[in-house]
Amino acid sequence: MQTSFPVALSAQLSMEKRLETIANNIANSRTAGFRAEEVKFEQLISRTAAEPVSFASEGETYLSTRSGELTLTGNPLDLAASGEGYFAFQGPNGPVYTRDGRMRINADGGLETMNGYAVLDVGGAPLEINANAGPIGVARDGMITQNGQQIGAVGLFAMPAGASLARFENSGVIPDQAAQPVLDFQNAGIVQGFVEGSNVNPVMEISRLIALQRAFDSASNLVQGSERSLDEAVKSLGTMS
Repeated sequence: MQTSFPVALSAQLSMEKRLETIANNIANSRTAGFRAEEVKFEQLISRTAAEPVSFASEGETYLSTRSGELTLTGNPLDLAASGEGYFAFQGPNGPVYTRDGRMRINADGGLETMNGYAVLDVGGAPLEINANAGPIGVARDGMITQNGQQIGAVGLFAMPAGASLARFENSGVIPDQAAQPVLDFQNAGIVQGFVEGSNVNPVMEISRLIALQRAFDSASNLVQGSERSLDEAVKSLGTMS
């Protein structure tokens, strides 16, 4: 059996998955706090043929943790995490972590995300703010003050080393290991009045898309060539019989 045919098919399958991630990244290039999705491929080697044959795996996706660009808004309820910290909010099934620090105060005085989820403090409790009690200040360590009074602290959390992150909606992530509160604010902290954008580089993603399309075309041509050569071999055997 021709080995080029299954090899080319495996390459097309892996490129199709990469195409999906690139399309999603480009679609969210302007989504606050969005983390780009990358794909890690491994080489699979089959030894059933006379010579070892290498196949491309379907690929394992992971979320990029590099920071996005900060934009000044001047809104006191817009927060950005510097360093590797994440904000936390109460999701349907437990804490969810995000770099999207756009917040608002609901009718009951609860601090929530723009999608209506309760923002959590370092202990995992929802935060409440009296919108009529004066200007709100948020320090680097997350401490919230109004009229010189400390009323709570926005939680900032770090992802454990090696944790796998699953996406929640657009900008949220859920780690497979418990996130840890940030206690050292020298290399991580909160900046008030700023919003972090997506960490997607649209120009780079479009360049990847073009290169991927060319590679897909090459693999497609290889498949078609393998089919033609197989057809010719079958015809030749038929004339010889």
